[in-house]
Amino acid sequence: MTDDQRMYVPSTLLPAPRTGILTPFEPGSRTLPAGFQVAPMFKPLPVDIVFDRDVAVTLRDGTTIHLDVFRPVGTEEVPVIIAWSPYGKGQGTSASVMGIFGLVGLDNSVVSGLEKFEALDPAYWCARGYAIANVDVRGVVDSDGDSVLWDRQEGRDCYDVIEWIAEQEWCSGKVGMSGTSYLAVSQWFTAAEQPPHLAAINPWEGVSDVYRDLVLRGGMPDSGFAAQLQDGSFFGKGRKEDIIGEVERYPLITELWENKIPEFDKITVPAYIVASYSNTLHTAGTFRAWRRIASEQKWLRIHNSQEWPDFYDEANVDDLRRFFDHYLLGQDNDWEQTPRVRYSLLDLEGGDETGIASDTFPPDGVTPTKYYLDGRRRTLTTTAPTDEVTAAYTVESNPNAVSFLASFDEETVLVGYPKAHLWVEATGSDDMDLFVLVQKLDAYGTPLQAFTVPNHSAMAHDLTDHGATVLKYKGSDGRLRVSLRHLDDALATDDVPAHSFDRVEKLAEGEIVEIEIDLLPLG
Repeated sequence: MTDDQRMYVPSTLLPAPRTGILTPFEPGSRTLPAGFQVAPMFKPLPVDIVFDRDVAVTLRDGTTIHLDVFRPVGTEEVPVIIAWSPYGKGQGTSASVMGIFGLVGLDNSVVSGLEKFEALDPAYWCARGYAIANVDVRGVVDSDGDSVLWDRQEGRDCYDVIEWIAEQEWCSGKVGMSGTSYLAVSQWFTAAEQPPHLAAINPWEGVSDVYRDLVLRGGMPDSGFAAQLQDGSFFGKGRKEDIIGEVERYPLITELWENKIPEFDKITVPAYIVASYSNTLHTAGTFRAWRRIASEQKWLRIHNSQEWPDFYDEANVDDLRRFFDHYLLGQDNDWEQTPRVRYSLLDLEGGDETGIASDTFPPDGVTPTKYYLDGRRRTLTTTAPTDEVTAAYTVESNPNAVSFLASFDEETVLVGYPKAHLWVEATGSDDMDLFVLVQKLDAYGTPLQAFTVPNHSAMAHDLTDHGATVLKYKGSDGRLRVSLRHLDDALATDDVPAHSFDRVEKLAEGEIVEIEIDLLPLG
């Protein structure tokens, strides 16, 4: 069973850089007056707000967790939007969060500091008739129990919180969820549990398969961000899940990893999903979830930047409010006339196009096109080469890659799901790790790339000029460990290959094998 496969390590108390002004455990209720500032660098409140602090909620297994509720003053019942993550609910004023804002080029004055990291700002939403609930999940800060990482357990816990909130005298019975990254992923798991009072969700970029997106993309162990997530969050009094240990012990798909995939066919709630092409952690998972959830009322917006600047952009916040006004406040506005898909085309030289309306993604009118790898000329052509030529490289030498070029005589749009269909051999080895990158070049053959954040400083160049980064877009990539090439017939489509990762098929000397690699969607 999954519980038997889960591994844990001791958690630790919240370190100072992760501690905010509202972190200390101080249960009670008070009214924050209009003009209140939690600290001088943050936005003042536009209205009076009731602050219910460290409210205890008991889950179905008897575990007690705590949440902060920010709600409008008065007796009117209001809908509630939940922020669910292992980041402390009082962390919005912490040095770590302020540092992240600085990293991407956001000023702290765009928020009130009452928001949870990657979550909606109560200052804006309470002024417009909503309450915000920031939750310290199981095992985090002062909440009891042992924490888990992106797991169906979180869906069950959030179900219990939603139903508890819906019964409170200040709640209208309508509950929504919103947030980026971890807060997006928790929405997939919660919506799959189908809590009766969950009325709408807004996942804003998040993985939807822990194995394929976070720790073993392409079957290759890649624990860099997972270690950062495990070591840099889930602070509390009990234990936290040891995702790094689990990767080492379970390198193939098991029930543990299956339990970290939401049941997409059970997600039927209205959903406004936000994605990008440029986030190597979130992009594949966000598009996968959008394709697979069963919601008939679902919208997709593909932006051209990074999730945090996009999430806190004033126009995008107003756009999200139209969605929640319709489904949580019951307003008969024009939300349902919003195009089901709004996508971007990246120019990478300052001419991006955004908000392009479509009914589908890829949009209607796109022609699936094959480009053949010509090993002799090192080109990509739309006609198959007549001669069979090997393109080879040696891993531990320079160059340790092979490139193929395609040129265009007229403006051409590439939009949709690229994939690589290859025949490969590993001389002197029984396995190989393949990385594939599609880049756009300028007329002089120079690879183009563009910042996804407002921060273009010298330090930003230090961080982004070499290697992969979510702060700068360099192209669409994919990867595969060839011994794990077996396709999952239930999940794979003509557009998007999907591998089962349940068996190892080593290569024999001289054996040439056929593989498919999914690359991140592009525009």
